[in-house]
Amino acid sequence: MTDKSRKLRIGAFLQATGHHVSAWLHPDAQADAGMNLQHYKDIVQTAERGKFDLVFVADSPGGYADFKDEASFRQNAKAAHFEPVTLWSALSQVTQNIGFVATSTTTYEDPYTTARKFASLDWISGGRAGWNVVTTGADVSANFSRTEHLEHSKRYERAEEYIDVVKGLWDSYEDDAFVRDRDVGVYLDTDKFHLLNHAGSNFQVRGPLNIGRPPQGYPVIVQAGASEPGRELAARTAEVIFTANLVIEDAQEFYGDVKSRLAKYGRRREDLLVMPGIFPVLGGTEAEAEANYEQLQSLVHPEVAWGILRRHYQGADLSGYSLDDIAPPLPTETNGSKSRLKLVTDLVARERPTLRQLYRQVSTARGHLTSVGTPEQIADIIQRWFENGAADGFNIMPPILPTGITDFVDQVVPILQRRGIFREEYEGTTLRQNLGLRRPENRFAGHVPDQANRA
Repeated sequence: MTDKSRKLRIGAFLQATGHHVSAWLHPDAQADAGMNLQHYKDIVQTAERGKFDLVFVADSPGGYADFKDEASFRQNAKAAHFEPVTLWSALSQVTQNIGFVATSTTTYEDPYTTARKFASLDWISGGRAGWNVVTTGADVSANFSRTEHLEHSKRYERAEEYIDVVKGLWDSYEDDAFVRDRDVGVYLDTDKFHLLNHAGSNFQVRGPLNIGRPPQGYPVIVQAGASEPGRELAARTAEVIFTANLVIEDAQEFYGDVKSRLAKYGRRREDLLVMPGIFPVLGGTEAEAEANYEQLQSLVHPEVAWGILRRHYQGADLSGYSLDDIAPPLPTETNGSKSRLKLVTDLVARERPTLRQLYRQVSTARGHLTSVGTPEQIADIIQRWFENGAADGFNIMPPILPTGITDFVDQVVPILQRRGIFREEYEGTTLRQNLGLRRPENRFAGHVPDQANRA
């Protein structure tokens, strides 16, 4: 039986010009979007008009384009874009309710710096910050004075400890520690100040953080990993999962699996929201939607197509193949994203596509659900997944921007609202309140620190 009180969660997953690999070539796209603040302002305000829970930008800590793949690199619209926490800090000042999720890596950043910048974003935005925790599959070690990229399992081991340190630093001060009493000359109640004194296998961090406890307690913790270590990390630490599934059966398996892991960590099923990505190509009719999709695909240069395939086949020799040949099996191992490798591997095994069909599939949403149809048809898919144990909500991945987000807000959101599964007004002012997530307690609250734990 459907829970009538349960409401759909919707986020906007933004790539500067749109999610299609060649979106910037489309006449409706903002070609300089990555460094155009007004562009992002318009998009975020549109998403807030549509009552979205959040906006999210993926990010990498450094450039990793293959300069040998010149044709691909020359058409790479991701080569220049804003650092997300900086961007969201600015845009929080021209919005009131929508949440801001930014990516930050546990492999190439320091937990103290991460704790400080996300606490700052939470204060600046009035409690609307979220941290997308990534272990970074791409090797960007050359940008960070590293000699090698950490192996997959080591990245997740480091991430487990990293998140614990960040949360501990956010608890440096209890919520009411800063009394700022001018009459008695007391700025800080020292009984409500705590040092972390963390000593682990990856980090040694004393604390305290040099900013008060975030308005939300902790910014909302988001994760995107779907490998076995990723699922376990999410079950223990995440509050939202951004995931990729192509068919509802796989989405239901993932949803049921991660939800079933929560109890052993003392968590409820509603403490973790699952939000797959969806790449909606809209049209007034099915034929119009298909034409819009084909227009997008026509923008892909052949060398860009081969560049996409080479990245998925990780250096395998494809020189003897044509785009009309059946796609061969993918490599069985990677030190990059294991969940994305599995997703594309399953696609190749299930559908036996040609290489042309394969690149067309991943050039849109990189393994996320691509849906081509009328607004009603897109709403049908969203509702079906939401009501059948496959999703708590969706990350909307506009093919091109800014028109893709405007079309979804104006055409699909009203249908979801009429069906009673999506809000018409925001429930609160913080991201946690709007997502229906609990505010975490301070781990140190009620414990008077001894002298060793004072500054």
